[in-house]
Amino acid sequence: MTENCKRNIKLPFILLFILGTLFSCTSNREKKYIVDNQINLQAEPFSLSEVRLLDGPFKHAMEVEAEYLLSLEPDRLLHNFHLNAGLPVKGEIYGGWESRGVAGHSLGHYLSACSMMFASSGDEQFKQRVEYVVEELKKCQDARETGYVGGIPDEDKIFSEVSRGDIRSQGFDLNGGWVPWYTQHKIWAGLIDAYVYCDNELAKTIVIKLSDWACENFLNLPEDKFQQMLACEHGGMNESLAEVYALTGEIKYLDLSTRFHHNAILDPLAAEKDELAGKHANTQIPKIIGCSRLYELTGDLQDSTIASFFWETITNHHSYVTGGNSEREHLGLPDELNNHLSTETTETCNTYNMLKLTKHLFSQKPLVKYADYYERALYNHILSSQNPDDGMVCYMVPLSSGSIKKYGTPFESFWCCTGTGMENHVKYGEAIYFKENNQNLMVNLYIPSVLNWEEKGFVIRQESKYPEESTIQFTIDKAPGAEMELKFRLPWWAKKGMSVAINGETYESLNSENRYIVVNKVWENGDQIMLDIPMTLTMESMPDNESRVAFLYGPLVLSGKLGEKNIDPILDIPVLITNERPVDQWMVKSQETPLLFQTLNVGQPHDIELIPFYRMHHEKHMVYFDLYTDGEWKLKEKEYLEELARKELIRKNTIDLMAIGEMQPERDHNFSGDQTSTGEAFGRKWRDARNGGWFAIEMKVTDQFPLELICTYWGNDGGNREFDIMVDDKKLATQTLNRNKPDSFFDVRYSIPAEYVKGKSKVKITFQAHPEKTAGGLFGCRLIKK
Repeated sequence: MTENCKRNIKLPFILLFILGTLFSCTSNREKKYIVDNQINLQAEPFSLSEVRLLDGPFKHAMEVEAEYLLSLEPDRLLHNFHLNAGLPVKGEIYGGWESRGVAGHSLGHYLSACSMMFASSGDEQFKQRVEYVVEELKKCQDARETGYVGGIPDEDKIFSEVSRGDIRSQGFDLNGGWVPWYTQHKIWAGLIDAYVYCDNELAKTIVIKLSDWACENFLNLPEDKFQQMLACEHGGMNESLAEVYALTGEIKYLDLSTRFHHNAILDPLAAEKDELAGKHANTQIPKIIGCSRLYELTGDLQDSTIASFFWETITNHHSYVTGGNSEREHLGLPDELNNHLSTETTETCNTYNMLKLTKHLFSQKPLVKYADYYERALYNHILSSQNPDDGMVCYMVPLSSGSIKKYGTPFESFWCCTGTGMENHVKYGEAIYFKENNQNLMVNLYIPSVLNWEEKGFVIRQESKYPEESTIQFTIDKAPGAEMELKFRLPWWAKKGMSVAINGETYESLNSENRYIVVNKVWENGDQIMLDIPMTLTMESMPDNESRVAFLYGPLVLSGKLGEKNIDPILDIPVLITNERPVDQWMVKSQETPLLFQTLNVGQPHDIELIPFYRMHHEKHMVYFDLYTDGEWKLKEKEYLEELARKELIRKNTIDLMAIGEMQPERDHNFSGDQTSTGEAFGRKWRDARNGGWFAIEMKVTDQFPLELICTYWGNDGGNREFDIMVDDKKLATQTLNRNKPDSFFDVRYSIPAEYVKGKSKVKITFQAHPEKTAGGLFGCRLIKK
């Protein structure tokens, strides 16, 4: 890499350019595609190259993310690509996931992020990074002579076996590899973005050859084998292959894209059935994005139904107040969130993908509900997921009371959410503005920015201290001299409406269309539009507990400040005795500190300060609060405190927790087994082993305290379920399940002899079925101090 590519980016990062040269770095996306959409997109987002962010929290997030991108060394991300192609490696492999079975996924994200960062800023350093990576990938592809390029351990063996129909998977692996199609999808997407955003023709050449390899090896795979392959997470392969079809017009890429239709997931959605409980959330969302893109390219109404029904289901029945979804990466039963608050809620990748899906749906049918969701999730999950000090990001953004955001490290994490995080914070300009039927301008998000609509000769500048202040000013820097409608979104939270002034004069004849305020005139250079959208405090309840609420100020989710010290659940996490009074009677906004709020004489055992969740960093927080009347609290206080204390006691004494049947926890605990399967019931995952089979996990231990293993079972299970529980091949107990506690889950505690763990830091826990019998189902287990 040249020294120019490695230097830090502090200089004129995003300045307001001279209008004559503004936004000239990238041609429009539309010019890259030779296949026309088969449906009419009613609203289209502008290219990132046509929007520049101005000062505000989003610009800051983009700047620190850009610094992180430039701190990464492409040769280290390319390590496995060079190695697998038989070429000399040029850099030491990074740690974390990059040194594990999903190696290579980060390079795809990096290509996408640098491509979009170039489009968003015009900074040539990012284009140079893209060009270097693409050139190295071409060398790797040429060395292989098959069209394939990748960095996955054992990839040639895996894909060769699968292409022959020899397919083995337990859901999170494919023939011993960790989600290889998921990883390859990132490479496809990165190459496509390099072409679309950076005009890199070589990237297009590589991705076409890669797609040819996929068609040659998998297009004619029998359907039953293809569906067996799709049981393993495969990202958005349908979307990427559809994009290659749109870029080339070659029908075989469309044919292969439609083969990546995972029947087990997509067919119920096509029938408008929610069968998502227990499913790994982010495995599904990219498939749905692919369906939405296929609908645009083919007009297939089934794909449209899948996408729209899925979006409605997730946003209305599976999402928390922040717009995020899932606990421990999995979806639960619809409208049951109250008991699913933990340190592992709302995986960030999920919302990254939900926003991609939302943008597609809004383009197809510009309904304000899509823009409302986009704003909610962008502010309260995506922006909240980044450490504003150094750009590091969260895997999960926890919503349980007393939790704290945990960020990755620059060079030793490389989680899936590290990769999507690279992209999240460099593309904030993509959904602020939309062009409606290529005629009118829709303003969806109130983010300080400048838009240059070159086709119309129209430049508009948006400035504000929003969300600290409710006023937003738009200035027409260049006018086309023709009449144009400007449509400003009236947010769902704007209980007091919106006022509009043009050049200082109140605009009286407000025309509202589907919650967009329409202003129509012949615009002139220097015209100013002032919006005022007063913000108010609102409460939002859990769908299954109206007394557990979150607070919002305008679009912003508020979070309670609990400090940095250890949390006592009784003394430090307050409940609110509000006696059903409106929130503005017992919560006030500070007059001195922007966006600081305080409860007044309602907290038990104390009141609490709240700030926007996106500003909550480096201290423990609470997002959901329990409300009581005086009478309810008298009845509930003893029970409430005892339950809090019980949960806290278990938490404090837990040495290791195993979320059985879930992909990442099982990998983290070195899962192994034979004749074992997994599924879900009542929104929880289970695992068993049949016909004398077994499964095993590694768990942390200590020899400093007596230990117990606590296992959770379903009380209705019975019929031939007898198994031994072993600790490092020493028998701990024999368990029989025979309707032990009908219609409820129950725990069994097993005391672990001290000699089983003496001198050890971890042990192997094996669940061994008796001959011709079944072990489990096990719904979870933990090791705790006795």
